[in-house]
Amino acid sequence: MTTDLQINADSKALVHFNVLLKDGSAADSTRVNGKPVWFVFGDGSLTEVIEKSLMGLKAGDEKKLEVHGSEFFGPANPDDVHFMDINQFSADVKLEEGAIIAFEDMMGGTVPGMIREIQGHSVKVDFNHPLADQDIILEIEIVEVRQ
Repeated sequence: MTTDLQINADSKALVHFNVLLKDGSAADSTRVNGKPVWFVFGDGSLTEVIEKSLMGLKAGDEKKLEVHGSEFFGPANPDDVHFMDINQFSADVKLEEGAIIAFEDMMGGTVPGMIREIQGHSVKVDFNHPLADQDIILEIEIVEVRQ
């Protein structure tokens, strides 16, 4: 592993990250399974704010950022909020505000949706990332940098 390469606009960086809520509680972490992930700079998968904050870092460096969730997960999209008839849910699904339910997507995979509101027979389901509208703390450790 080369440790002297710095992250630039065309880099790939293998990173561990922790996503913490403002109260310090863990919301997500690559360390749970011990598997860091690759960030590919310039491919659009990271927001500009995150890319800029990591520029110049190299393997072994750590960075702690306080950001709005949209700066890591992307902005919330109002088109990803849907109203569904309550009869579309099976009887064994506990419907309550704040619950996250796995829905099947068109490709046979699953996508999480958060129940935002229940009014009569209408259920408001938000398919945006649950932290997209929250302030978060992002801890990043650079494991490897490639050009």
